[in-house]
Amino acid sequence: MKINFSKEGALNLGRQVLLSEADAIRTLADSLDDKFATAVEIILNCKGRVVVSGVGKSGHIARKIAATLASTGTPAFFVHAAEAAHGDLGMITKDDVVIGVSYSGTTSELLTIIPVVVREGAPVISITGSDTNSLAQEATINLNVHVVREACPLNLAPTSSTTATLAMGDALAIACLEAKGFGPEDFARSHPGGALGRKLLTHVSDIMRSGEALPVVLDTATVLDAVKEITKKKIGMTAIVDKNNKVKGIFTEGDLRRLIEKEGDIRPLMIAAVMTPNPTTIGAKSLAAEAAKILNATLRNQLLVVDDEDHLIGALHIHDLMTAKVI
Repeated sequence: MKINFSKEGALNLGRQVLLSEADAIRTLADSLDDKFATAVEIILNCKGRVVVSGVGKSGHIARKIAATLASTGTPAFFVHAAEAAHGDLGMITKDDVVIGVSYSGTTSELLTIIPVVVREGAPVISITGSDTNSLAQEATINLNVHVVREACPLNLAPTSSTTATLAMGDALAIACLEAKGFGPEDFARSHPGGALGRKLLTHVSDIMRSGEALPVVLDTATVLDAVKEITKKKIGMTAIVDKNNKVKGIFTEGDLRRLIEKEGDIRPLMIAAVMTPNPTTIGAKSLAAEAAKILNATLRNQLLVVDDEDHLIGALHIHDLMTAKVI
């Protein structure tokens, strides 16, 4: 096979493919009808799991549809149609909903298992390229994702058709998400390792410094006492509390530099006279993302953590948020 490449030709063809697939999705959106709403209702009424199946390119799309459903509040998993015919069909019960994906609607592996699923009593949603194929006829409801032409110049490789099928799966998942009131926190619980999960599941108490790692001096201490505590705890500040452990103020390395510049000799000074009183604080149950917002708004690097009665229980440095990948 002789390679015939030109940069301009590749760019033009790439644009044609993207426009062709975009047109396919726009056409699909215009043709959406009550069958789609019925399919969403079937999924919402599912007492078991949504089982998505297919083979070949359709199998890859089916796997992604199952993953999208599962991550947006609809329990789902993928079963390869060929494997289902050799034992995995036992995973499917009458309480499940089966989504069969085959653009031609004639995939033999699917047509082998779908009648068994129907006899079991599970509803079947087919996603195919017409309403007259064998799979569509077997299904409870068929979603037609017909495309006029594939984006492939040969009109052979599944391109626009697989894109349209994938988009239909996304539409089903998001319609179910909306109906269930699935929100950001629900999404985060499905994605604890992702950025959103960390932001919505990580609380201040999970990452704050406490106990021996917490820098703190009494309001009767000297500035030198505070400096020693700052040096020892290596967080760039110390909290100042009264005898009942209630927060009275904060003193940072920046405050120290400004104080030395102003006073020169700081040895006689008491911390209560030079601290920043009534510092901004946050509760331990608050989201770490909220702490990040406060630090950003106040242009500070440290934040004190208190209980409901303003007792000091912890401290946060911006580096703690970065280490936890909250920011």
